[in-house]
Amino acid sequence: MVWWTATVLSLVLVLGALLLPNRLFSLHVSGFVRLPGEAIIGAAVLLALPRRPRVALAALAGAALGALTVLNVLDMQFMEYLGRDFNLVLDWSLLSDAQSYVADSLGGAVALAASIGLALLVVLIMVVMALATVRLSGLLVRDTRQATRGTLIAGTAWITCSVLGLQYAGLPVASDRVVNTLAAEAKRVRDTVKDEAAFGKEARYDTFGATPADQLVPDLRGKDVIFTFIESYGRSAIEDAGMAPGVDRTLDSSTQALAKAGFSAKSGWLTSATYGGSSWLGHSTTLSGLWVSTQQRYRTVMASDHLSLTKAFQKTGAWDTVGIMPGVQKGWPEAKFYGLDKVYNAFQMGYQGPKFSWSPMPDQYALEAFQRLEHGRTDRDKPLMSEVILTSSHQPWAPIPKMVGWDEVGDGSVFDGIQASGEKAADVIADSARSKTEYGKSIQYSVTALTQWLERYGTEDTVLVFLGDHQPISRVSGNHASRDVPVSIVAKDPKVLDKIASWNWTDGLKPAHNAPVWKMSSFRDKFLTAYGSTPHPSKG
Repeated sequence: MVWWTATVLSLVLVLGALLLPNRLFSLHVSGFVRLPGEAIIGAAVLLALPRRPRVALAALAGAALGALTVLNVLDMQFMEYLGRDFNLVLDWSLLSDAQSYVADSLGGAVALAASIGLALLVVLIMVVMALATVRLSGLLVRDTRQATRGTLIAGTAWITCSVLGLQYAGLPVASDRVVNTLAAEAKRVRDTVKDEAAFGKEARYDTFGATPADQLVPDLRGKDVIFTFIESYGRSAIEDAGMAPGVDRTLDSSTQALAKAGFSAKSGWLTSATYGGSSWLGHSTTLSGLWVSTQQRYRTVMASDHLSLTKAFQKTGAWDTVGIMPGVQKGWPEAKFYGLDKVYNAFQMGYQGPKFSWSPMPDQYALEAFQRLEHGRTDRDKPLMSEVILTSSHQPWAPIPKMVGWDEVGDGSVFDGIQASGEKAADVIADSARSKTEYGKSIQYSVTALTQWLERYGTEDTVLVFLGDHQPISRVSGNHASRDVPVSIVAKDPKVLDKIASWNWTDGLKPAHNAPVWKMSSFRDKFLTAYGSTPHPSKG
């Protein structure tokens, strides 16, 4: 009984690894009712080998199947959270970010236990798969004549199914999934290596790289310009039936409230270079004018002299420049690339309240701190250009802050009770329906905080540009959601919006479904051109 159980389990594990898809939505029983060609070839090779080489090769093949299983699971998770496959060259560093996210969302002890558990699980998978293949190889040579005959029959069946294109449940009966996966991984590695050189050359060319300071954004001189990114603010928030009603009401009411305060707005769509996470890729794509879709490209851009949109303001010498970065909790050398004279991180804004899961502080507090520390200063002899990152809509969207009176914000301790009575991250993070609901609420909160701040503190010279960095994860936005994010420009001075009239953006804070859609990387040049900048290319 034990022998049969171990043998059947070994067979199930090996066939399961050979047929395992790398997409969560493809995990169906029908996907495992297939004939893997790799198993047939493996059996033929093992039958031809002496004992020691056979055992060694079987163990190595089993460990490789275990590694392939781990890779498939990584692909599933990366597609779920980032809308793409795991990159063997670039993405190992993101695993530490994932650990930090778990620690911030569920606690350090949970993150540590999960990390240790996952490491042990990976080792266990590879060891168990190696033992399973060794066991099956031993089973093959117990009766080589019968095993050879069975292998020939299976091979003939595989070739027949392949030639005839036979399918079951929409999938080919003759499977070569492992070969295709390895080929795809090899191609991805080659493309990654090639992309590094090609993108480095692309980054050295800059349409505005040699533009003299006095020819950069002359039509915004004297204005306080604020570039604000709202975490995970994507098209789904405005158009998905499960979230749109509440978010759209917030956008409409905020548009009306801003109009009463004398502000007008125009909105459109940008297609983000990232999806579900890696917000810094969206930030750098928007501000560099380059398509920064990988960590490798990000490193290349940050080490370059390419002119960021924010640095263009610093280059003129006509603005003080500042960054409000509540999500930054360690050294941030990127400030040089973005041309920020001063950066306030999570520990430099005087916040004494609770964290809201991943988000170190509520957006309302970050904005009020921005007003207190920089925007509201009366001793300044230059206008201010600011980059502000709002984090309250970061997953797992629990607990979510609530608005308090602006005069009550203080040092942030007013948020203690709100955080304590909010939803628990552990209850929301694994529930798709609740995640979608809470995500919608978080976007409403962030938009409300930003627009109320503008109503309260904006002046005739305030120009606000705000946009999302990427769509939320597929569990919220759906498996086939676009990568589009809303972008809006808000100002009191009608001349500011007149400059972008040719863009055909929608009036108000809610872009129409058919409003123009641009690649996010095109925004820098369009913005610089609209506000009077003269192109003077540099070629590096």
